[in-house]
Amino acid sequence: MLFQRAVLDGIAAGTISLAFRRGKPRVSVGSTLRTRIGVLVIDEVTQVEEGDVTDEDAARAGAASRAEVIDRFPCRPDRSLWRVRLHLAGPDPRIALRDSADLTLEDVARLEQRLQRLDHASTHGPWTAATLATIEQRPATRAADLAASLGRDMLPFKIDVRKLKELGLTESLDVGYRLSPRGTAFLRSRADAEPS
Repeated sequence: MLFQRAVLDGIAAGTISLAFRRGKPRVSVGSTLRTRIGVLVIDEVTQVEEGDVTDEDAARAGAASRAEVIDRFPCRPDRSLWRVRLHLAGPDPRIALRDSADLTLEDVARLEQRLQRLDHASTHGPWTAATLATIEQRPATRAADLAASLGRDMLPFKIDVRKLKELGLTESLDVGYRLSPRGTAFLRSRADAEPS
């Protein structure tokens, strides 16, 4: 599920706890979603009729009225209306990970192994070192421009950068990416280990 910034801000503030979708959402009770405000937990997923939507539901979804909810999600005979109850569970654990820049030798070795596995599993050849170096050299650069500079298509490039983000090495900006403190420390330790 994707949420607009205003909705995420409302969830963070505690004023929004419902979302509506036309067509069954790809979430289930107990599942989590990582967002820019933190981890959301799905508490309930219910199919509803338009007449079941109340003004209180609308307010809890960040809408002014039930009519606004219905207008946002117009009736379609092939797609039911669904109400999703959710809450903010806490911060994204990747934030703490990317801020942990005090790397031990074991941390560096584990990261090297993970990057080697990503390179080995790739259908387009090794990519991790070049991608990290490019992001380090060109922070806050559009993903399309970074991908083009590496001779890659944008969407597969972005998927690969997400893998680096999962390791705490990069972070997304409004435009492009940058190395996280952990990523910077990792590249510094890698450079220190190279023979001079």
